[in-house]
Amino acid sequence: MAAVSPSAGASPLASREKIAERLLDASARHSFDPDTELDWDAPFEEGKWFWPPELCSLYDTPLWKQLSQEQRIELSRHEAASLASVGIWFEIILMQLLLRHAYDLDPTSGHVRYALTEIADECRHSKMFARLVTRLGTPVYRPSRLDHNMGRVLKTVSTTPGAFTGTLLAEEILDWMQRLTFPDERIQPLTRGVTRIHVVEESRHIRYAREELARQMRTAPRWEINLTRFASGQGAKVIARSLISPQVYAAVGLDPAYAAELARTSPHRRDVMRQSAARLMEFLKEIGMLRGPALPLWRSSGLLG
Repeated sequence: MAAVSPSAGASPLASREKIAERLLDASARHSFDPDTELDWDAPFEEGKWFWPPELCSLYDTPLWKQLSQEQRIELSRHEAASLASVGIWFEIILMQLLLRHAYDLDPTSGHVRYALTEIADECRHSKMFARLVTRLGTPVYRPSRLDHNMGRVLKTVSTTPGAFTGTLLAEEILDWMQRLTFPDERIQPLTRGVTRIHVVEESRHIRYAREELARQMRTAPRWEINLTRFASGQGAKVIARSLISPQVYAAVGLDPAYAAELARTSPHRRDVMRQSAARLMEFLKEIGMLRGPALPLWRSSGLLG
């Protein structure tokens, strides 16, 4: 029998450590304190959007066409608040998943040190989103009771590859939207500043999660991969439907059930959601996540084209 060389066995861990050290270096050079980086007291600018209109859930529906410009901008304010509120929910779940991942690993490794660095980033992001919601003057929009409890279950029973799949689902969809937001001069400066910080720091989180998920999909036992496919497909449905609370429609004087149904069936909104997840779905397909009996779950999320 041919012997396996120590260097060959150490290669995956060495690669993981090299990536972690690069991410730690990038974190040291490009991290932000939102409390001092952003002007939280500046007044909002008249006539500017709080979220790109093309990314608003009712854009190009019959109801959107009936709204005045002021109503559309007001809807964008509440949708930005919904995304920020749900973003906090996502990040609290992600922080717990990262801590579980690090629990059994060497705390002196670069991989774990970067996990802890990412958790520190997510704490700042959650505080930043909470401050944004306060500044927007809206309610705190929460997921439905069902989805809140689904999140509790998923974060409790998630496999290690499932934890990183969930991380990517939450981060990459919002990252795509925010990359369209922060350079857009139609948008309020505060929203642009918040999204700019989030995009810069989340790019490192996405790299970390992609590298680790690809590694896990090569090494995890078959039962764990099959369970991950099902749980992550369900997670994709929960994340996609939780981004915009139906209560945002009630806040601007619309019938929430009617408006939510229009958004759900809108061809434009469906296209936006598919585009937001296109790069991620391609990656998940490449590593073997999107296959087998769980595939219909992924399709029903509306993220898979």
